[in-house]
Amino acid sequence: MSLSRDFAAFVANLRYEDLPAAVIDRAKGVILQGLISALVAHDMPASRQALALMQDEEAGGGGGATALCSGAKLTKAGAAFVNAEMLLAGGKWDTFRMLTHPGTAILPAALVAAEMTGCSGKQLLTGVAAAYEVMERMASEFIPTVMSRGFHAGPVFGIFGAAVAAAKIEGLNADQLNSAIAQCVNLAAGNLEGARSGGRSLREGGAVRNALLAVAMARHGTPGGETTLEGDAGFYHAYTGNNHGDLRYSYTGDNRTDLTNITKDLGKNWIFLETLYRIYSTAGFNIAHVDVTAALCEQHNLTYADIDRIEAVVNWFETEYPSPAFPTPGSDGKARVGATQYFTAYGAVTRGYPLLRGDRPGPGESDPPEVLDLMQRVTLIPMVRRTLFGPRITIFTKDDRTLTREGTGREFIWDFEEHTSRMQPVRSGLAISPSQYDALVDTCRGLDTIETAGPKLVSLTVPG
Repeated sequence: MSLSRDFAAFVANLRYEDLPAAVIDRAKGVILQGLISALVAHDMPASRQALALMQDEEAGGGGGATALCSGAKLTKAGAAFVNAEMLLAGGKWDTFRMLTHPGTAILPAALVAAEMTGCSGKQLLTGVAAAYEVMERMASEFIPTVMSRGFHAGPVFGIFGAAVAAAKIEGLNADQLNSAIAQCVNLAAGNLEGARSGGRSLREGGAVRNALLAVAMARHGTPGGETTLEGDAGFYHAYTGNNHGDLRYSYTGDNRTDLTNITKDLGKNWIFLETLYRIYSTAGFNIAHVDVTAALCEQHNLTYADIDRIEAVVNWFETEYPSPAFPTPGSDGKARVGATQYFTAYGAVTRGYPLLRGDRPGPGESDPPEVLDLMQRVTLIPMVRRTLFGPRITIFTKDDRTLTREGTGREFIWDFEEHTSRMQPVRSGLAISPSQYDALVDTCRGLDTIETAGPKLVSLTVPG
């Protein structure tokens, strides 16, 4: 079968009972993470702009889908767009291999589909798990190459996850799922140049709207084709430059992969379990610098006054964001507020980073002067084949000790209960009350016992 047929058969036949316990647990965690991100962003300018945009665009229309936090009623596409933009604005994303953030596309589509169908929590969890697995398998080896061609891998692959989530929850059959995936090839989009030249590029918000269009076309019988992913003029040819598995860049240094591996052991080996939580609102490769450095200081009881300098060995892609072909203007490796050195220093000085804060001080906020001083003495050392999000931190002390701690790249992969514990500091800083936040956490924890999951989850994000 073609790749899209393999995926369609997997998704159509997947049952909640087929999901490993760890996959169910992770699905609950990513849903909670996405809803927290929306709550953090409920009153941010990007969220208000997205809602105003859709209300203006849909004036006179109306709809039965709900925007998170505000409770505004919009069409399915309108609500999904607003919710995606809110998740992005909140900064509490999940992250897969640095440059894709599956939940920002998958969860808005899944929540709209769950609300409109009145599906159970088990159905929602199954749709979310299937969507993550399909999207991440499609993206895994190809993200750096796609980025090097000027495409943004987040929305380019996110459309497939969003479509699979909605299609599974809506009950599409294998033929319809195949067509939905195929139509996503026609509708996939995302480019780097706007953001590099002073603009704010449309990302997963556009992907989720297009995903729902692809699902609607499939539901109404529009055929999509059979080899739209791996064919000679298909998705991989268009977005990676060939359909032979030749890679321009890879995180591991290998320049070749096999397209047949994309669906190998589908349903047995769950790549979804590699998804990690970006709990600090900064580029994902910075988050481990906070915790690994903090843990090293904790281990040796180091304070700012003890530290002479710090070295961090990192995967070279983490110093060439978002791609070595198109690094962000100003990415000169110098220490500045918001750069990797800044977060390394924060971990050393404060043993953490504020969860309710962006990647730099907001109005009325300031940085400890010790952070601003120490970051100038942090050196990044790029290395090919270094584990993503796994820095090797070495602290040189003023009394001539050399202390090292290795990141594993899995510091931000944990189960639901650990996640709720790590996110507890946001509880008192959201628009909803602490008791309503607790109810939201409990609802996510017990999703597999809830009959109508969508309306319940959405309502718990609306204050009061």
